[in-house]
Amino acid sequence: MLHVLESDQEMLRDTTARFLDDKVPLSRLRKDRDDPAGFAPEYWTNGAELGWTSLLVSEEDDGGSVSGRGAVDLSLIAYEFGRHAAPGPLVDCNVVAAALAGRSGDAQSTVLAGLLDGSLIAACCLGTAPWQCRGEQTITIARDGDDLVIDGAVRPVEAGAQAAWLLVSGHGGTGPTQALVPVDASGLTIMPLRTLDVTRRYAAVTFDKVRVPARHLVGDFGGAADAIARQVDNAAVILAAESVGAMDAAFAMTLDYAFDRYTFGRALASYQALKHRFADLKSWLEASHAIADAAAEAVADSSPLASETASAARAYIGQYGTELVQDCVQLHGGIGVTYEHDLHFFLRRVALDAVLHGTVTDHRRLLAAARIGQEKAA
Repeated sequence: MLHVLESDQEMLRDTTARFLDDKVPLSRLRKDRDDPAGFAPEYWTNGAELGWTSLLVSEEDDGGSVSGRGAVDLSLIAYEFGRHAAPGPLVDCNVVAAALAGRSGDAQSTVLAGLLDGSLIAACCLGTAPWQCRGEQTITIARDGDDLVIDGAVRPVEAGAQAAWLLVSGHGGTGPTQALVPVDASGLTIMPLRTLDVTRRYAAVTFDKVRVPARHLVGDFGGAADAIARQVDNAAVILAAESVGAMDAAFAMTLDYAFDRYTFGRALASYQALKHRFADLKSWLEASHAIADAAAEAVADSSPLASETASAARAYIGQYGTELVQDCVQLHGGIGVTYEHDLHFFLRRVALDAVLHGTVTDHRRLLAAARIGQEKAA
């Protein structure tokens, strides 16, 4: 990333990079491709000890960031996750931890404590989102006496089959509503999915009249719109930074190849046509760095333009990140179907990140709605 870092931030980033180099090299990811979880339990617990899940939580809630700007610090971790194609539910665990920080209730406190020490995993079931109209929402949450009744389905849910709790967002009749649901609740079905990214695990989650106590509400019934928007912003920062890390790794790998690979007595990198293409890729990469950094800083500082900047980052990187890594595949001679080559790990990561917690189109829709709102206000 291009942030001007403090010494503590550099230590956080470098410690994470060394840890990932040691624990999850690409050779290990190949071996774990069929593992149900994708990583050993101690990997995630040790990562939590390094601060991976506490950066968006205040010190009063036993969290804390090294610089006081949690989203920026977390973007440094996410960048290294992308650069290493590392496994683990970094997005969901941080989004849920931030959502529960400062909330009262036994379930909320238990889940937050487990997230911070890495002893449990929680996943997000985003059945209603800021870019959706009423007909697009896939989960409903209704009141029935002292209970909440949840119906619907959502997919893909990262670590759905590994999670102990789900943060479920749905339409509550009067507005967006969120609740915590244990994975052993009656009527809840979790089906593992095969997805593009072989290093992470996803599932389809179905709710058939799932009942949980009303005390499992996160926020007010029908009043979670602002909270969900903040969660989407947090997810956008993590996914943008992670994608940039994967883009960086793929670009560096391709540039090295172009200088090492000779044809007709010349390095590939010496051909004019390829120089022009590398210049295009480099410009996309630097722009992606800049907008990912801007999003992290805007969200960390609670800027009035935080949501717009986060959506702009997701829209730009979602489009150009995928194109950049696809071009890297072609510059290698089209090795995308060669599993033994490492490049596909980064292509898979960037391509899947582009559709999680809102697609490029979804975030462009948010940007358009914000601009229309500004024009009406003027």
